[in-house]
Amino acid sequence: MRYAEDHKAQTHQRILHEAASRFRRDGIGATGLQPLMKALGLTHGGFYAHFKSKDDLVEKALRCAVDQLNESRAAKLSGDGSAAAFIDMYLSPQHRTEPEHGCPLPTMSSELGQRGQPSEITDELIGRMLETLEAGMPAGKENSDKSVMMMSSLVGALVLARSAKDPALAERILQTTREQLKQQINEA
Repeated sequence: MRYAEDHKAQTHQRILHEAASRFRRDGIGATGLQPLMKALGLTHGGFYAHFKSKDDLVEKALRCAVDQLNESRAAKLSGDGSAAAFIDMYLSPQHRTEPEHGCPLPTMSSELGQRGQPSEITDELIGRMLETLEAGMPAGKENSDKSVMMMSSLVGALVLARSAKDPALAERILQTTREQLKQQINEA
């Protein structure tokens, strides 16, 4: 049986999308190559026709996740570039309950650091988040340091909310952080 000319490229993209989702949902270490490939109806050995190693996959899946996040963010914010709108989107119940579709930082950044494999893609994502926050704040304010604190609070609040068993506690973490960050935008 002959495959279409773009079969390998399509398969490569399927692996990337599935890995990006699983890494964000389950983490890098908890995502095995064999279960990943099996979920796609592919063999474990076939993985190496597409990637040199799991580390290679991690880097490319992180790029895929960032690209997906950028598309999603643009669609969800649709013209409202305010920092408050970004905060509402980032600390939404949907983002908490669907990590496979969200920002990779809460799940993947600590693992990349622990593995001794920080990524330029992580730096790029952090930079974009800082730019989004700074651009969405009222003009004339010193926003650089404030945006770093806000981004750290966003990621930390999402990590804590996802780890809370009690849904009311999880929502309280998100709500309180949203309110406090929005207050910070308007102060100083």
